[in-house]
Amino acid sequence: MVMFNEFKKKLGGTADPDDYIVALDIGTEYTKALIARVDSDGGLEVVGVGRARQEIGNMYSGAIADITGVVRNCEDALVKAEDMAGLQAKRVVIGIAGEFVKGLTSTIRYRRPNPKKELDAPEMELIIQKVQERSAEKARAQIAAETGNPDVEVKLVNSAIVNLRIDGYKVTNPLGFQGKDVAIQIYTAFAPMVHIGALERVASELDLELLAVAAEPFAVARAVLGSDASSNYTAILIDVGGGSTDIAVVNDGGVEGTRMFGVGGRSFTKTIAGDLGLDYDSAEQLKLRIDDPKVKPTAKKALYESVEKTLDVWEQGVELALDDFDAVDHLPSRVLLCGGGSSLDALVERLALGDWYKDLPFTKRPTVQHISPDDVLGIVDTTETIEDHTMITAMGLLRVGYDTLIGGDESDTVKEKINRILRI
Repeated sequence: MVMFNEFKKKLGGTADPDDYIVALDIGTEYTKALIARVDSDGGLEVVGVGRARQEIGNMYSGAIADITGVVRNCEDALVKAEDMAGLQAKRVVIGIAGEFVKGLTSTIRYRRPNPKKELDAPEMELIIQKVQERSAEKARAQIAAETGNPDVEVKLVNSAIVNLRIDGYKVTNPLGFQGKDVAIQIYTAFAPMVHIGALERVASELDLELLAVAAEPFAVARAVLGSDASSNYTAILIDVGGGSTDIAVVNDGGVEGTRMFGVGGRSFTKTIAGDLGLDYDSAEQLKLRIDDPKVKPTAKKALYESVEKTLDVWEQGVELALDDFDAVDHLPSRVLLCGGGSSLDALVERLALGDWYKDLPFTKRPTVQHISPDDVLGIVDTTETIEDHTMITAMGLLRVGYDTLIGGDESDTVKEKINRILRI
């Protein structure tokens, strides 16, 4: 770490590091770093962008497998971003993904002993705590069953209120209302402590203050929702990374839930390598050239057959993940894609033209398109280098960092903190 820290000392500029946030999207295929300035109006301006290619053994299904290797690649990406920005930032938000990150939406109904008393912040905190405790037990049980480890420890990484009703009446801010029955629906994301610990170690090795850890599908949702508390945004968001696919269902501006499964861009490459007898790098290059007219017809035919084989598995993963949202009456008819793995045209075509949606609660065939950087609210790219859907998750991490900053002032009253929770 000595050389990296020496580089930091050489950076000039008089900018205040407290005005900036770093986002680290530690993906299976690439690590991406963004540096953004927080402006006085609550917007974010990206001033530095960097990315570095991961080595094969660094990540497994979206989770860190080699801390030393990941730190090295994060250094490379961060140095590029700092060099572009001409400054260093000290606070970082890191994304977490993979099959063992559990995003749950839980509803609790609370019968108040004194319905004539106005709801206050301490009572709301108590209700929210009960929901989070119940969700933690569900997440722990799911991860324990999948890993075979009954003693697994989990940690809350994100929480957001989806829906809140008092005596059946929907409210956006419950404080000050009277009523007997409070029904609150909260999205919570939990991850195993072993994964959280690895991210904390990465931040420490990079000499950065860990501001927040965010479930990546939640970060994508925050990217498109922005800071509008009254948003009625509705969509299915699918982030296809190298090692996993992360799905978030957003309804009327609230995250209904998230699901992850371990099929991503590398799954296609590995199948191509096995089917065509190629090494991994050659298979990756061939995958990227799938529509290149210079590829021989015989090779292209075998390539398409190999891609279709993995697409069948990936499509089943999407169906199973969406089928798990059994609490929703119908699914949004708009599907938005991001992540490097979604760059494969055949994948987009499968969703746009296939019959995968017919056994799911859609009211019509969903439209399918990529999320554009212009769709990300409240974040401006001053570097003019963020050009496509591959940086959306990192931009969402910046938004989570901003949410954390405005909710983290110790001088805030409990009422202000509850209000901020409701806006996330």
